[in-house]
Amino acid sequence: MNARPETATLPIRLADYRAPAWRVERVELDFELGIDATEVAAKLLLRRDPAQDEPLRLEGEQLELLSIALDGQPLPATAWRLIEGGLEVDGARDGSVLETRVRVHPAANTALEGLYLSGPRESGFLLTQCEAQGFRHITWFPDRPDVQSTYTVTLRADRARFPVLLAGGNPDGAGELEGGRHWARFVDPHPKPSYLFALVAGRLEKIERDYRTADGRNVQLKIWAEADAIDRCHYAMDALERSMRWDEQAYGRNYDLDVFHVVATHDFNMGAMENKGLNIFNAKCLLADPDSSTDDEYRRVEAVIAHEYFHNWSGNRVTCRDWFQLSLKEGFTVFREQSFSADMNSAPLKRIEDVSLLRRAQFPEDAGPLAHPVRPAEYREINNFYTATVYEKGAELVRMLAGKLGAAGFRRGTDLYFARNDGRAATIEDFLDALGEANGIDLTPYLAWYGQAGTPRLRAHGEYDAARREYALTLSQHTPPGAGQPHKQALPIPVKLALFGADGRLLPLHLDGQTSTGGTEAVVVLDRIEQRYVFRDVATRPVPSLLRGYSAPVILECDYAPDELALLLTHDPDGFNRWEAGQQLAVRACDALRDGTPPQAVAAWCDALAALFDDAGLDADLLADLLTPPGEIELAERESVVDPTRIHMLRQQLLQHLAVRIGIDKLDARYRALAAQSTAALDAASQANRRLKQRVLQLLALLDPARACSHATVQYRHAPSMTDRLGALTVLARHDTARSAEPLAHYRAHYANDPLALDKWFALQAQLPGEGALARVQALEADPAFTLKNPNRARALLGTFASGNPTGFHRVDGAGYRLYAERLLALDALNPQIAARLATAFNGWQRLEPRRREAAHASLTALAAHDKLSRNLAEIVGNMLKS
Repeated sequence: MNARPETATLPIRLADYRAPAWRVERVELDFELGIDATEVAAKLLLRRDPAQDEPLRLEGEQLELLSIALDGQPLPATAWRLIEGGLEVDGARDGSVLETRVRVHPAANTALEGLYLSGPRESGFLLTQCEAQGFRHITWFPDRPDVQSTYTVTLRADRARFPVLLAGGNPDGAGELEGGRHWARFVDPHPKPSYLFALVAGRLEKIERDYRTADGRNVQLKIWAEADAIDRCHYAMDALERSMRWDEQAYGRNYDLDVFHVVATHDFNMGAMENKGLNIFNAKCLLADPDSSTDDEYRRVEAVIAHEYFHNWSGNRVTCRDWFQLSLKEGFTVFREQSFSADMNSAPLKRIEDVSLLRRAQFPEDAGPLAHPVRPAEYREINNFYTATVYEKGAELVRMLAGKLGAAGFRRGTDLYFARNDGRAATIEDFLDALGEANGIDLTPYLAWYGQAGTPRLRAHGEYDAARREYALTLSQHTPPGAGQPHKQALPIPVKLALFGADGRLLPLHLDGQTSTGGTEAVVVLDRIEQRYVFRDVATRPVPSLLRGYSAPVILECDYAPDELALLLTHDPDGFNRWEAGQQLAVRACDALRDGTPPQAVAAWCDALAALFDDAGLDADLLADLLTPPGEIELAERESVVDPTRIHMLRQQLLQHLAVRIGIDKLDARYRALAAQSTAALDAASQANRRLKQRVLQLLALLDPARACSHATVQYRHAPSMTDRLGALTVLARHDTARSAEPLAHYRAHYANDPLALDKWFALQAQLPGEGALARVQALEADPAFTLKNPNRARALLGTFASGNPTGFHRVDGAGYRLYAERLLALDALNPQIAARLATAFNGWQRLEPRRREAAHASLTALAAHDKLSRNLAEIVGNMLKS
């Protein structure tokens, strides 16, 4: 057997890309499935690039080679060689057929990469995960995305143990075999890269529905899950049908096979995987019902279902030439998913949600030692590049392009992109070329966004000349050096803007040098270090509303006065910018509390929100967002020296001021009114009411913990949905430890057999702030339901503790760091991908105050010193220590 090469590897560089010397035109795979051992026979029809004179090299890891033949003749041992990470074969020519047979061991595969067992031996099922480089754990193959092949897959297994046999493509026969065994065959007529291969075998139940595409194809939609979970798949089926119809209308994309399978598993490293015709989902992104799923989880199920389905074109039919182009499929598909969710729900609230995630996850990544461009120049372990930069920032770049081209122009561009690249492995240049050519625009300047790491800072300064009735807005940009890029170039930054008068009304815009229509909104593109824009016929000193809808992924620095931000918070019809004004004003208020400066910003924020709290016509969901200041992670990003305990205290003080300004009586009355309307309904109004009710209860708890916990106790007992149940339990756990013990125990017993609901129980307690969190986490590790072998459970407890509990993880004595490093080491031996992703919680350690910084450095150094780290974890830890 050839083992996985864990030694240090040389970096792979974008500049070194070469087309494959060998391609595979057709793949035939034959599986003899078993839990402990599975045998895989592969027949590859090879095609050689006549311009390259290289021997046939195939990737393979942890494969036991049983036989090998070329053009029907067994190969002698002198004609092939095992090399590090692969196999080299002599004598192959264009048109040769290579046949291999290997043995793999699914039950022993704790990394969940390749073919593995999900669940217990007695009742679990077999499945695969091949992105990015999992196929080489199944058979020998040129495992790279620019090798696209048609696949014929035959599965054989014991019928009693594996009654359901699935693979990607269309069904092409099934039957019985001797000894209680059976077989099934699948053919995928569309060429695809090996990372899109998938199979599933086991005891599964299904729900199904017929669907007719806009171009007249009849498709069977089938969602599969284990018997105790299949009834929680109906919402996902509805979301799938909505996604398919939306993609037909918004992008003209139709599904292209006769059947579409979706499978749920509790053991999965990712959220889901878009394998052609056989999507595999982490159960947390597929299963939903009111008793066990929150409103946020319902929206996540809808979004992830859409994301994976949209990949059928933006990823599958048009795939990536190489892994440097990962954002070509992921960033584009995240944008498509976000647009779909905005259409299905509230567009302004979806925008707030997406930008909040960008700031929590991607901005810290861009500012720390793990920073990298959306298209990195090199990598060592590709699994470490499934990051917020590739996904979320990548989506923002597509959004900028869509905004520049307009809806009709962007559709023209994507139509050309799909038509021109269907069946090809494309690049980001191909994407920009198609968008630009369809609209007669050169978009190559936007390539700089893909190649430059870091978050640009957009500075804005306004000057008003009353005598000339002119307003001059000066915009400048600066991207701090970093990520091996000491000098950052100016980027094209589209800035959507409007001007407000002192009365809160929008002013007509007459931008100097442009044909004026007197509209109230305009877009300017800052494509140099600094530029000045003059607006004429401005009757009064205006308040600028900048980056409306968040038109570019930058950090805005503007010399707003508190009363100007309050005006935007109160009057701006752009829902996102209204929220953004509140966020900026809350930051100013935190600064005032920290520095002991005059509290105008605190008063302005509290007064504006108190007035909005009384506005009966304001959308409940938007009000809930407005009442929520930036989180501790976002506040920490503004500090050059980070003290997590102080940041937590400042934010709590700010919320206390807000609660006092609104008042106990108003908070209590609003809570009671909202509680009286409680249902499990999933319509937008019901979800908004639940969200606002939770926010009001949290504010009430800051003024009167006893009254709030009394409400929470009743809410928990009579909760019609998981949203209400979990919200009540959170308030009790944070504000009344004694009173929370009984409902926490009740929840644990009630959901003992529901893994996803138990994950929420672990996460809730891991997130409780303060130094006591460490002991709580250690106690929860002793719970029989906790295991490092399940990625969801490890993320729920350990990941939440490290990434979602700053005061608990960042203890001054370093105990949180030491425990976490020890768990990462144990997890690395089981599942290197998950260990590496969880290790990113240390990102930003260099900016901690000195005692914490030294403790974090010591834990990272000790972790790096272990000689058996996987290359996944070693790369992450090494990069953090380099900076």
